[in-house]
Parts: sequence; C-alpha cells; structure tokens
Amino acid sequence: MTSTAETATPGPAPDAPAAVLEARGLTKRYGSVVALCDVTLDLRAGEVLALVGDNGAGKSTLLKILSGNTTPSEGTLLVNGEPTVFRGPTDATAAGVATVYQDLALALDLDVTGNLFLGREIVSSSLPGRLLGWLDRKEMRRRTEAALERVRIHVPDVTRECGDLSGGQRQAVAIARAVTWCERVLLLDEPTAALGVEQQREVLNLIDHVRGMGTAVVLVSHQLPHVMEIADRVAVLRRGRLVALADRETVTVERLVSLITGLEGEADERTGLPISPKNTSHGGTR
Repeated sequence: MTSTAETATPGPAPDAPAAVLEARGLTKRYGSVVALCDVTLDLRAGEVLALVGDNGAGKSTLLKILSGNTTPSEGTLLVNGEPTVFRGPTDATAAGVATVYQDLALALDLDVTGNLFLGREIVSSSLPGRLLGWLDRKEMRRRTEAALERVRIHVPDVTRECGDLSGGQRQAVAIARAVTWCERVLLLDEPTAALGVEQQREVLNLIDHVRGMGTAVVLVSHQLPHVMEIADRVAVLRRGRLVALADRETVTVERLVSLITGLEGEADERTGLPISPKNTSHGGTR
C-alpha cells in the first residue's frame, strides 16, 4: 500500500488553526542535484509540525529556505497569506520566523542577558549614555528575567555565563531568545539530540509551552518517540520529496519508519493506517 503527498488534496479543515507560514511547490537545485522537489506544506499557529526523514532527505534544505538562509529555485513562501521572499535571515526574522540550530549559536563567554540581547543591546537613556553608548544593563537584565519567566525557564542567575550552564539550560536560553524576538514561527533543528533524558523532558515541556503561546513550531527530529508525544502533525521527507503529511494520531512509529525508509509493504498492511489524500498536503486538526 503506497501513498504520497503528490496526490491532489483539499484545503485545511474549517476549524484548523490559521496558517502563518506556507510553502508552495518549493524546489531547490544545486547544479544537477535536486535537494528538494515540489514541497508544499503549511505551518499553523499554536501547532507543532514534526519534520522527519533520513539523512539527506531534504530536511536541512527545507529549514534553510524557511529561515531565509537560502532561496528556493522554484516555489513560493506566504506569510499570513501574502507571497514573501526571504532574501536572508534578516527578512525571515522581520517576518517573525526564528531558528534554533543544533549548535545554538550562543556566545558561551557572555552571560544569559548578553546572549538574549546580542545585537539588540539597550543603550542607556541618560545623556552620557546616549553620547558614549553605555548599555542599560539593569533594564536588559530585568527584561531577560521577564522573558525567561514568560516561557517558564528557570536559570538561577542571568548574569551567569552560558558556558557554565547545562546543555538543557543552553537550549532553553536559545529558545527563549528566539521566541522573545520572533513569536510567529519557531524552527527547531534536533533540539534534544545532545541532551540527557531529564534535559530532553525539560525541552519538550518548553516546546509544549511555546505552542500554547500561539507560536507555530517546526520540530526537526530523529527521535520518533518525541515526535509521537509532542507533534500535532508529522511531515515525512524522503529523497527531497514530501511523501506524507498527516495528523500525528493517524500514524504509528512503525508507519513513520516505513515511510522514512521507503519500505512500505508489510509494515503498511500490519498497521492498517494509510495516510489517505485527506491527510496529505493539508492534514487535519489536532
């Protein structure tokens, strides 16, 4: 039994959350290599869309397009229904799209406050401060504490260098920084990959909380149990193509593995859970 996302499909269900970012027919070529081929999907407010696939499936390429780090060879991005071109990460950030990569991009020799306001430092409102460019560290510290509290992150001391924090705390700080400046869409690249079990749980709880804030979350992960726990919908990429996009409740881990590897047959018959046309391109609601 074989089903793919190339089948013509209807639009979202009437009660589906609003699409804040849409990809239409995205294709990316590097010379003769097609890294991504005709991918169409939507990111919805207050939902977690898990993006799964084997190495080389096209996940990183899709993430780069959504984050403005590369432009598609073909296809269109829409923000709140309006066609948009991301010429760089700055354009994506301006549209409310933030990305947290595996390396987190934190300055480990800066404290939590310094990382949260990196490139967005607040200058003192006093005359000497304005003339000399003095930073208003007290105000930045206050806002940092408020931002961490808003996303329910506990860091004992925001003046502590990020290099002294645990892996889970660093991941949390990176996510807090992202949603502080960009609330519309959060792209997460393997956020639990290098963490212990307890720290993974903290990050999953944080993702759930960010979803509750109304942010659309894209979770790239090889951890299928995490996907089944936290995702609202699951998109499967294989060899650059979107082969399935379905409600998480309609799939099993076994079904996802068969879609990721291309080993349909027996696994599909056993689960009896085909991803029908109504569950591709625009899956149902939670």
